[in-house]
Amino acid sequence: LGDALSTGNSTALQRYPTLAIAVSGGVDSLTLATVAHRMMNTPPLMVHAVSAAVPAAATARVREFASSQGWQLEEIAAGEFADANYLANPYDRCYHCKSNLYRSMRAITDRPLASGTNVDDLSDYRPGLQAAAEREVVHPFVDAGIDKRQIREIARQQGLDCAELPAQPCLASRIETGIPIRAPDLGFVDQLEARLRAMLGEHSTVRVRFRAAGVHVELGGWPAPGMLSQLEDLARAVCAEHAYRFVAMKPYRQGSAFIA
Repeated sequence: LGDALSTGNSTALQRYPTLAIAVSGGVDSLTLATVAHRMMNTPPLMVHAVSAAVPAAATARVREFASSQGWQLEEIAAGEFADANYLANPYDRCYHCKSNLYRSMRAITDRPLASGTNVDDLSDYRPGLQAAAEREVVHPFVDAGIDKRQIREIARQQGLDCAELPAQPCLASRIETGIPIRAPDLGFVDQLEARLRAMLGEHSTVRVRFRAAGVHVELGGWPAPGMLSQLEDLARAVCAEHAYRFVAMKPYRQGSAFIA
């Protein structure tokens, strides 16, 4: 690590005798978990919630990291699918999701709870941060003043293959606000995104959005006409197979399924 990142992040971690870290499978939490495991005197407990809202690739990635790095990993069911408030998909759905996650983590450990939240997250609307505050969850990257760009740099310096992963919010974020959350819909989203990403490359930004009018696919980089036609054909076919209506492909827009 570079001196500034190492000093800042190490200090932010060493104020705690140990931690239980929520590891989602994205670059932020994987990097935090790796640095904490390598730096802390008492290795942290890694906690991963297995859910229909978590991409299968993310769960597989967490398990791979745990195995290769020797983490102590606990997999839990956060219980959000038993929460009517979450299933209704209100504008603050993330609050209900994180409330269930941190409640479930607290049920298995008395260690301080930590997340991979970074300073860039503080400028966005993230109701999950309220749930974290209510449960005294700590954010070492925020304590150290570290942003997303620096997290990717730390991941590179640590030799992690997750450094270039695109942002990967939970699958429920693909469902337009007010449309109820259903596990089969999330499974479809995960499947179609994985198949599209297999054509575009694993680091491509792909979002399958559920809207009132039907399914929209958003792409982070606009492909050449030939590839676009292939992607549209695949999306249309998979939608038809699962009895969903395919509407269109559009350029990626962050949080476009969220309606305040």
